[in-house]
Amino acid sequence: DARVRSYPLMQSPVEMTFILLAYVVFAVSVGPRVMANRKPFGLKSAMIVYNLSMVLLNGYIVYEFMMSGWATTFTWRCDLIDYSSSPQALRMIRASWLFYFSKYIELLDTVFFVLRKKQSQITFLHVFHHSFMPWTWWWGITLTPAGGMGSFHAMVNATVHVIMYFYYGLSAAGPRFQKYLWWKKHMTAIQLTQFVLVSIHISQYYFMEKCDYQVPLWIHLIWMYGVFFFLLFSNFWIQAYVKGKRLPGIGEPPRQNGSAGE
Repeated sequence: DARVRSYPLMQSPVEMTFILLAYVVFAVSVGPRVMANRKPFGLKSAMIVYNLSMVLLNGYIVYEFMMSGWATTFTWRCDLIDYSSSPQALRMIRASWLFYFSKYIELLDTVFFVLRKKQSQITFLHVFHHSFMPWTWWWGITLTPAGGMGSFHAMVNATVHVIMYFYYGLSAAGPRFQKYLWWKKHMTAIQLTQFVLVSIHISQYYFMEKCDYQVPLWIHLIWMYGVFFFLLFSNFWIQAYVKGKRLPGIGEPPRQNGSAGE
């Protein structure tokens, strides 16, 4: 779509693929090796600022999605892609791109884990989720930048990230705030709810008498995304909270009786 070509990281899939491959190599190999014989960094202040900044950024993204369609003109059913250059369509494109770009900022989650030597946090689920989302969203906003019903999952995801980064911000603030983190277990439940909502919303497409959504492939991919990540996060829930296991980081043996967010 010509309307998004001028945005950073949108000219070609080569740039974003290179960035994400470099991220994976850093997360699972280079980063841990560099830190192997070094003391972990504290980074408390940096993490508080980062997490609270992400709360504000994701809150703004949710607001922009709402104002560019979801709280104004959308039906929440068969909402089509707007290929015009109307102010609302361009606003939706900006919101979609900002959501996409935020996924690169979120790679700092892993950088903080590496620098703090929290390798147990760098699980397959963590690395896959952080690399898969920006890669697929490049294609999403290239094909459907003002995505209609195909943008619902982004708005929901940004909403969840407001809650998630607020939790992480409190957690990074230190022991004084631990009493406010009783809802840690519910973070995974919120993630699971997200995927259920996304799957239910997008499944409407398959039961409507007529919905002329212009890129049906995007609908199918979103449905698979919702189901696939629901299964992955369900496994996390079962292993961490039902069986009481601590999921191993990449390259680590399994551990027992640990919590998933330490």
